[in-house]
Amino acid sequence: MLRPRETRELRLFSHDLSIAPPASVTWAHDVAGNAIATAVFGGSTDHLVIEGRARVELTAPAWPVFAISGSATQYPFVYGADEWTDLGALTIPQYGDFDGRLARWVEDFVMARPTDTLSLLKDISNGVFLQISYQSRDDEGTQSPIETLDRGWGSCRDFAVLLAEAARRLGLGARIVSGYLSDPETSLIGSAGAGSTHAWVEIFVPGAGWIAFDPTNRSVGSRNLIPLAVARNIVARNIAQVTPVAGTFLGTNADPVSMEVIVRVERASSRPPEGRLQKVSELG
Repeated sequence: MLRPRETRELRLFSHDLSIAPPASVTWAHDVAGNAIATAVFGGSTDHLVIEGRARVELTAPAWPVFAISGSATQYPFVYGADEWTDLGALTIPQYGDFDGRLARWVEDFVMARPTDTLSLLKDISNGVFLQISYQSRDDEGTQSPIETLDRGWGSCRDFAVLLAEAARRLGLGARIVSGYLSDPETSLIGSAGAGSTHAWVEIFVPGAGWIAFDPTNRSVGSRNLIPLAVARNIVARNIAQVTPVAGTFLGTNADPVSMEVIVRVERASSRPPEGRLQKVSELG
């Protein structure tokens, strides 16, 4: 999953995928509309290099204004019948909350009923940022929301899971987004240099649609975000729904195995059509 998802705020000019050793590549879309490339190899090799290059235009404003429907400006609100049907499992919590701790944590942000919907969601996202310390980690999978609350620390994907589950406890549709953090000024949390792999959340609010929340950086909107894939969740050790690169190989336990991931985001060297600014995202 290395092809950026086009949105109203991200225009994809080009995307190239190169693989060494050579492979037969086919493309398809999964149930969430993510572009999936499947590579099949014809023989054995002692190395694998996958490089994706994308040329995109980001137009998301720093201070977005969301045209939320009048029926949804105040929480609680009820989704329309069609919205409820289509959102389906995206509104259902994916983790157990047997003692109600997560529900109580979420309820502490609801100051009144009714209350302003967008302000409530911002408060919860900010609460994740303020109450949980960011720590990059290489362990596979994610922590459960309760583990993150108990430990008081987590990675960007742990932040995203906690926020998505909090939104679902309120009856709202939420999905996890995997992609790149565009950070030319190297000022954002979780950024390695000018760019990094990243995870955040989109919450569906009628009228505005899917609103991006990045609790790791206490931000709302898609200004610094380049999405690759969306999914219902990334549960425990199963993150297959949004894993950028996944697969299997045959070898022996004596074979040295190592992996390196590099993400680079750069300003385009030449001006794109219509004189707009582009960014280049590279993963190798």
